[in-house]
Amino acid sequence: MAGDDYFSRPRPRLFGHRGAAGVAPENTLASFERAIRDGAGYLELDVHATRDGVVVVIHDPTLERTTDGAGAVRDLSFRELGEYDAGFRFAADGGFPFRGRAVRVPALEELLDAFPTIPLNIEIKQHEPAIESGVVALLERKGALARTMLAAESDAIMARIRAVAPQAATSAAYGEGRDFFERCFAERFDGYAPVARALQIPVCVGEVELVTEASVAAAHRFGLEMHVWTVNDAAEMGRLLDLGVDGVMSDFPQRLVAVERRRTGR
Repeated sequence: MAGDDYFSRPRPRLFGHRGAAGVAPENTLASFERAIRDGAGYLELDVHATRDGVVVVIHDPTLERTTDGAGAVRDLSFRELGEYDAGFRFAADGGFPFRGRAVRVPALEELLDAFPTIPLNIEIKQHEPAIESGVVALLERKGALARTMLAAESDAIMARIRAVAPQAATSAAYGEGRDFFERCFAERFDGYAPVARALQIPVCVGEVELVTEASVAAAHRFGLEMHVWTVNDAAEMGRLLDLGVDGVMSDFPQRLVAVERRRTGR
């Protein structure tokens, strides 16, 4: 069944957010390699597609924030996208240590080949044209669907994911998450039957705290895991893990792994 391998691993699930985005250029093979080296058990990533239909790993719909290029990902061919430096903007220690080191926006297929056993959390970002069929077909061809959770903030994208792959493991889209928390705050769960298998959420939205003892317990009552993003403070990591959340996403997976080892003595 889709998602079986993803959920068969022991909890808590320690995610490298966009790889190890705090210490290497986000959503690049260099970042994912660093996350695995630092002990992350799961990789979190985002995808769009190029003009010629290649699914690529990048968060934004445009290139400006993370590369030395400009324009929309969907307007470029994969070959054209490969001309830009995905390490160009990453700053550390007063410099730009990844510039000129052939760091590129990777194809999702490259990542699947590079990490053939690591569970993945893939957020589909692109609204139009729709890419859900291409993402799912690639995961199926590579035998990777069982180790993947598909995510989307957009309810429309999530509806398309489930239409294309009703067997896939999915997290809650925005509207589904909002429905859960409105019910939780009102203590009114009559008729509630979630389709998602996880809530992937921030600690709070504005002044509203989402991750509490009560919300974690409610999620578990309905078979939902709770994964919290993006947590980079060690004390906060420990607090959330002590609350019983099922997973934490961090730009600094080495820090996250160290916190969990201190908690458990392993």
